[in-house]
Amino acid sequence: MSISRTQFEILAFLERLHRNGEVKGGGITQRVLAKQTGLSVGTVNKTLTQLGEAALTEKNANTITSRGIEALEPFRVRRAVFIAAGFGSRLVPITLNTPKPLVRVRGTRIIDTLLDAAAAAEIEEIIIVRGYLGEQFDQLLYKYPSIKFLENPFYNESNNISSAMCVRYMLKNAYVLESDLYLNKPGIIAKYQYASNYLGVPTDLTDDWCFETRGGVISKLKVGGRNCHHMFGISYWNETDGAKMAGHIKAVYEMPGGKERYWDQVALEYFIKEYTIEVRECSFDDIIEIDTFKDLKKLDQSYAT
Repeated sequence: MSISRTQFEILAFLERLHRNGEVKGGGITQRVLAKQTGLSVGTVNKTLTQLGEAALTEKNANTITSRGIEALEPFRVRRAVFIAAGFGSRLVPITLNTPKPLVRVRGTRIIDTLLDAAAAAEIEEIIIVRGYLGEQFDQLLYKYPSIKFLENPFYNESNNISSAMCVRYMLKNAYVLESDLYLNKPGIIAKYQYASNYLGVPTDLTDDWCFETRGGVISKLKVGGRNCHHMFGISYWNETDGAKMAGHIKAVYEMPGGKERYWDQVALEYFIKEYTIEVRECSFDDIIEIDTFKDLKKLDQSYAT
């Protein structure tokens, strides 16, 4: 059955409580549910009534039913694709011998913070596109034996669009994640997603990659801006958009200068009129971008000695 956006938000939250064993007694109150989902109490009450009548939640209990879990299935994330082929030149000297995603921060490999989140969200298929010192990623198999690797032989002569070329047929119902982001909030990688989106932080000013938005939908990608959303390289692609991306990635890659493009530019710049991509808001506390060796030393004092 088809469910609305508000129905999805409530069901997805209740499913997470159920999966984590956090449901107690009569379930969660409407007021707490409103706070957690960002919906008004009135909207929550109305939606819970609808869900109860459809047997997607237990009436008067605010807990999800097996039928409710089935209703979420079309929105389930099927795979997570990790872009991990680059050199990480700005993190020299650490990356001279270690790929940036495998660098340890406070004892934990950067990529592990993302992989652990994907595992917690029960995402069954994990694909890592590797290139620079690619064999070192084999160490991940001890902790994550189900990982599949794809080799990017062109990582050293093109931008990350070459990694997207390697996985362009695997983007339906999939997360795409830059593998050098240190994730502080695992719940960002959710089991279900309603629409294609990119993570972004509302900000007054940034000199980094950012989005302009209209009504929560990305309208322009640029470097530097005011009253915009700072971009993080974690996105989700629904079935329709993921299918379209295969041809669009190839088209940009093969155009003059295409190999120098970032893969994000495909949908957010060259073919932006063909997509409706939402911004999914997060905070700078949720994700840490470690761009330089100086950033790494600030985060982990062991590198300062």
